[in-house]
Order: sequence, then structure tokens, then C-alpha cells
Amino acid sequence: MSAPDAHIDITREVCPMTFVRTKIALERLPVGGVLEVLLKGDEPLKNVPDSARDAGHSVLALERLEDGTWRLLLRREASRC
Repeated sequence: MSAPDAHIDITREVCPMTFVRTKIALERLPVGGVLEVLLKGDEPLKNVPDSARDAGHSVLALERLEDGTWRLLLRREASRC
């Protein structure tokens, strides 16, 4: 997989700001763009991927990093009408 188009670190954020920041970053990408999100904590780990899927975006990968944080790759999809 090629490098992501954008990157955000929400490891210091709490819900609901974790998805708010992710949503804003996704909206700044063109359709098909890939966003890398660094996150940690049980609530963001569940809510951010689920909320992205609910908004119509694709979860490409979710992997645990050595430092205990998680790396989430999201692809922006076309808006649903």
C-alpha cells in the first residue's frame, strides 16, 4: 500500500473529539484519499472506525503499534445522498 495522503494524531483526544477531528480530516481529502489516524484507548478504538464506516468511508487497516497506540487507515468515499 502506498503512503497515506494525510495523517492525524488523536492519541491525546477524547470522544467525541476523536471522530470530529477524523471527520474534518477526511472531508479535506479528495474522494479516494487515504487518511492515517493514530489513536489509543478502548473508546476511540471502537468508535472512530465504526463512525467512519457509518459515514460511508472504508476502513483499510487497523494495526497495533509497538508503543501501544493504534494505526488506522481510512479511505474517503463519495458522499451518500
